[in-house]
This record gives sequence, structure tokens and C-alpha cells, in this order.
Amino acid sequence: MKYYRIILPVLLTLLIPFSGALAQDKTILVFAAASLKDALDEVNVAFTQATNTKIMTSFAASSQLIKQIEQDAPADIFISADLEWMDYGAQKKLIKEDTRVNLLGNRLVLVAPSDSKVERVTIGLNFSLAAMAGDGRIVTGDVRAVPVGRYAKAALEKLGAWNSVQPKLAMVENVRVALELVARGEAPLGIVYETDAKAEPKVRAIGVFPSDSHPPIVYPAALTTGAKAGAADYLAFLRSAAAKQIFEKRGFTFLIKGP
Repeated sequence: MKYYRIILPVLLTLLIPFSGALAQDKTILVFAAASLKDALDEVNVAFTQATNTKIMTSFAASSQLIKQIEQDAPADIFISADLEWMDYGAQKKLIKEDTRVNLLGNRLVLVAPSDSKVERVTIGLNFSLAAMAGDGRIVTGDVRAVPVGRYAKAALEKLGAWNSVQPKLAMVENVRVALELVARGEAPLGIVYETDAKAEPKVRAIGVFPSDSHPPIVYPAALTTGAKAGAADYLAFLRSAAAKQIFEKRGFTFLIKGP
């Protein structure tokens, strides 16, 4: 079984030069799924304006981030793009499980470059995704570890398209890399989250995967076991009405109920 795999350098946190000032309680370090970048950048500005607390954020695949936390990366908050990697963090005692909350939801979509002649499709049982790609690749996250890739594989299997799509699949290290490849026209099709498609004007969503074709897309958040005391305020802010407005504007479903 052969995969076409693209490896790019991991931008990372373990190489951040922590100064004495950075290590103070007035700085919170957040490890968050790559698909959250635009929304969290805006949330962080709002939080800093309200509290004068600086937020440092590392965005990557959830699988990479929790492994870095396991290797003692000094994160205060972990936000995953699926439940499984948060479960892994709980099993390894890397998070404070009593602070864990299911924060956001999303949808899985098929995207093409904005100038593509591919028309919008209804994604259903036995749909011809492989044929749509022609001689090109269909790019998504690594189906063995990256949440978007795992959601994609589950959907393709459920819809009877996995065997035909697999030889055309290009697996990358996170959803934003997949998005960028489609935006640059280096891949004719990609499977990403709806919020990613909304954030990138050079792509357009041409189909939505049925919600029952894959596990629910849930973003849980939690404090790490080594979190600074001030990190709890940030986690509370993520659940606030102010954060809700930002997340929903960016296309996420806000899962927190009540006031």
C-alpha cells in the first residue's frame, strides 16, 4: 500500500527561546490545532486587551502537539481537533481532565482552487471522487494520525470511495498545509474543514461530507497538568460570549450551552 507523502518542517515551540519575562504568569502558552489559527488569533487579541495577559500560540496537527507536551513542552492549554488525541493526553496524564470541555464543532468539505472548473457536487454513497481528481492528487492530513485525515478516511470508507481514492491521496502534516497546496493549485482537490475553506479566498468548497459519514468533528480544550494558574482564566474566556461570537463568525459551531 503506497502513499504519496509530503513532509514539511514542523514550526515549533520547543525551540521558542523562553526568557524570564516569557515564563512569568502573565504569558500563557497555547498549543492548538492548525485549523484554529484565524479564530484563535482573534480570540487572543480580545483576551489580551481584556486582561493584559500575553498569549503565545503554537499551531500544528493535534497529534504533533500532544506528543510535544508528552516530551515536556511547556504548554498551558491544549486544544485538539478531535477527541482521540485529547483522550491520549488524559491517558498519559498530560491534561487536567476535570478542566476538559468540548468547545467547538466543524464540518468536513471537499475544496478546489477558486478558479477550478470543477462544479459543486453532492457527496454521497459511491461518489466518484477519484475520477474528479483526474491525473492530480487529493490532499488531506495524514490519515494515520492527523485528525482531518482520520475524519476523511472514515468518510471515504463509509461512502465506498476509499479504495479508489487511496492511490490518489497526498497526505500532509496538517490541514493548513493541505489548504495551501490547493490554494496554490498544486493539488486539484483537498479534504479540509469548512472553516479552512472559509478562511482562504483562493479555494472554494465544492461539496460537504455527510455528517453521519465520519465521527463528529469536536474540538476539546483542557489545561495541561503543568499549566500556570492564570491559564484557567484563558480557558474560561474560550467559553465566553465574546469568544463565541468570534468562533461563530469564523464558521465554527460553538458547543458550550447556557450562559
